Amino acid sequence: MKQLSLFFLLIIFLFSCKQPVNTANDVDKSPVSQLIDTSDMTNNFYDNVETYPLQPAELFIEGEIANPGKVDFTNLPLHTVIVKETLLDSAGGDKFVGAYRYDGYSLFDILNNCVLQKANALEFKPIIDLYVEVENAGGEKVVFSWGEIYYPVNLHKILIAGDVARIVPSKTKELWTLPEKSKIVAANDLVTERNISSPVKITVKSYNHSYPVSQGMSPLYAGSFDIFSSDKKTGQNEMVPVKLNPVTFNTIFYGRGKGIHSTTPFEGILLKDILVGYFPLTSANLKTGLICIAAKDGYRSVVSYSELFNRNDQQEFMLVKTKENEDGGLYRIFAACDFFSDRAIKSVNEIRLTN
Repeated sequence: MKQLSLFFLLIIFLFSCKQPVNTANDVDKSPVSQLIDTSDMTNNFYDNVETYPLQPAELFIEGEIANPGKVDFTNLPLHTVIVKETLLDSAGGDKFVGAYRYDGYSLFDILNNCVLQKANALEFKPIIDLYVEVENAGGEKVVFSWGEIYYPVNLHKILIAGDVARIVPSKTKELWTLPEKSKIVAANDLVTERNISSPVKITVKSYNHSYPVSQGMSPLYAGSFDIFSSDKKTGQNEMVPVKLNPVTFNTIFYGRGKGIHSTTPFEGILLKDILVGYFPLTSANLKTGLICIAAKDGYRSVVSYSELFNRNDQQEFMLVKTKENEDGGLYRIFAACDFFSDRAIKSVNEIRLTN
């Protein structure tokens, strides 16, 4: 009797997996074949409606690598992200577009076998000043730092999406408009301006501003740092504004080369709170803004504007003030989003936005 009951439950579940009414832009779409949990018989919120394929585009990799060419997706693992897509509106606010689950291939995996040939390797060998530029068929471009792809605690959050499903509210049943073409999806972005459709080219680049390198500088100390927008100096920071509230991040501080450094908490202020007056929130900055943080000895790291200013996970970059004349001071960076400590710049001497 128990087996018969389970059989009838299974039959009821399969018949309940029906398709909801399509909206206008779904007319030419055929759902991806899969079971759909329309009756909420599982705890997964993200499999309750159909998954639709996105129109693919051929994707090529070039730039500072030894093996450029077409991306072969056939052997890459599939990843899933969930996104609340929002764009800037003309009034400077945010316009909600819809909530989606995307399935696709991560930039981590796509770039994994690229053999790097840094243009500035003789001056600066570390890879943390690399970034990638993603361009679509219409000529739109967005950028991602190399650290944003390979250093986060949470990997595989930037995808080339090939399938999409709505995340439908259980009460309103609102069906968000479905995208139609493949797209780059940055799941950690709050405002999703970088989620552009039909990516066709990825270009690997190193940051092209030169900094003199002085390895082994001792003592290493910079009492202030300059702030540049492109090549124009827009400010200098000699002290942390009193009105900014300090925050504390507990961490296991671990380097890619030397391993464990400390388990001591970091206390400071959010770096974005210092820089927001110099680097405004615009669509252009969200898409293609790059920020280079350079130390007194020429060590530097690149972060994307969105990575610094536009996070939805609160894993922020912190500016830490040391004691006066302390080696490695006066200001340091702590990247709470990173697994490794490589982008924790000591003796910050310059912060520069390029677009």
